[in-house]
Amino acid sequence: MANQKILVSDPISEIGVKALEEHPNLDVVVNTGLPEEELCKIIGEFDGLIVRSQTKVTRKLLEAAPKLKVVGRAGVGVDNIDREAATDNGVIVMNTPTGNTISTAELAFTLMLSAARNLALAHNGVLKGDFKAARKAYKGIEVYDKRLAIIGMGRIGVEFAKRAQAFGMHVAAYDPFLTQARADSLKVELCESPDIALKAADFVTLHVPMTEDTKHIINAERLALMNKGAVVVNCARGGLVDEVALKAAIDSGHIAGCGLDVFEEEPPNADHPLFTLDKHIAFTSHLGASTNEAQENVGIQVAEQLRDFLTTGEIRNAINMPSLDAAALEEVGSYLPLASSLGKFLAKLGMGNPDSLHVSYQGTIGEKDTSLVSRTVLNSYLESASSEGGVNIVNAPAIAKDKGLDIGESIVNTSNEYAELISAELTKDGETFRVAGTIIGQSPRIVEIDKLLLDINISGNFIIVRNDDRPGIVGLVGNALGNRQINIANLSLARNKHKGNALNVIEIDSEIPADLIEELSAAEGVLSATSVSI
Repeated sequence: MANQKILVSDPISEIGVKALEEHPNLDVVVNTGLPEEELCKIIGEFDGLIVRSQTKVTRKLLEAAPKLKVVGRAGVGVDNIDREAATDNGVIVMNTPTGNTISTAELAFTLMLSAARNLALAHNGVLKGDFKAARKAYKGIEVYDKRLAIIGMGRIGVEFAKRAQAFGMHVAAYDPFLTQARADSLKVELCESPDIALKAADFVTLHVPMTEDTKHIINAERLALMNKGAVVVNCARGGLVDEVALKAAIDSGHIAGCGLDVFEEEPPNADHPLFTLDKHIAFTSHLGASTNEAQENVGIQVAEQLRDFLTTGEIRNAINMPSLDAAALEEVGSYLPLASSLGKFLAKLGMGNPDSLHVSYQGTIGEKDTSLVSRTVLNSYLESASSEGGVNIVNAPAIAKDKGLDIGESIVNTSNEYAELISAELTKDGETFRVAGTIIGQSPRIVEIDKLLLDINISGNFIIVRNDDRPGIVGLVGNALGNRQINIANLSLARNKHKGNALNVIEIDSEIPADLIEELSAAEGVLSATSVSI
């Protein structure tokens, strides 16, 4: 099997590159600084791509990369990657959220102190020989005993909070995913909205991604909620702060100043309105991750993530599908072939154009992370049900959404004869069709088709015969196979006495002739005959 190829298109740590080069199943090409046109010409031969902020991973680039499986961003932000296009093309996008945590938190805290104490302006005054004037002009603001609002309590927000508390600040935090228990453990005030966190704040620092919901999260109305003389700090993403509104609030005297590492347009123009301010300002040039340690860490981390994904299937820090580390992958890996088979049986036997697909779990599997198992069911269903192609584990939910197929997942607490059971069900106009499977010992098995209990392998060549519950059907099928010298490998029968129908699932050793299905479909008492090869 040919090695998988990784292109490193932006500079990363040499240790990270070496970690890729040392793997026997990977080929690594380092080619940085390429314009998009040149990159599009070569990207088609690569399975993985590593970037920082220079390379723009556009839809055009992604559509020129039919082999590409994963893009790794050495850093937190992925603004330079078209995530929707990546998902549409079945490409996993990974970032490295922990590599520059400390460096960004430290810079944000430095900007807060610098703006509060006019360090940049006083520094320039000393260099210009205005020592006495600078000493008189630049009276500072203490951070001790002040209210700090942190918007976004991820890793960086948490590190900032620790440093602020060491300086005696009172920390209020807003994050939609922060629980009360976690807030209590961090000794911060949990706020239900940004407005509550910002009310009467003396300082605010932002640590959230740039999205439609967070654009201008700090606007004129929210600036007005802060205490007079407050300071705004942004080391996250340009555009989180409405810079026009910020300038107006500073000019009015309500806001004292700001410390910014990022801007709405980068690089900012030299005549940027905020650069004319003469008090409580500190500006840096997007330096959040610019420490020796952070650069080394993110390069090593992204390289290891791509290496592990391409060689073992482990998914870490993915932003467009569930992550699955080595332990979790090992825990659910044995269920994936069964999940794939369930999806294929659904596609071959269920109704066309269903309204929904629902996967449910009973028993101990319900205690595990089943997100990848459910995705595997969906992916296999769509692959088998559609002739369009291009479906994979990454883009399956997006394709399902485009088709109007609702996706659901649940844990069922009722007991049954199996220690674990995975069920996949299609629904259309109130009608349902279900298949279910389990693992018996080490063997995955299909144990139910459309409410009829049976026991068959998850792969093979199957003839599925639905028929009236009457004598002679098994013999009819056997004769049809015998006349063609086709051997039966396995046979499973199920019946519904109340409805008067039955199901025959016959596994054979060879391919299934089309004329055999036609003969069985036309036989008296047979309701339908379907071939399924998995």
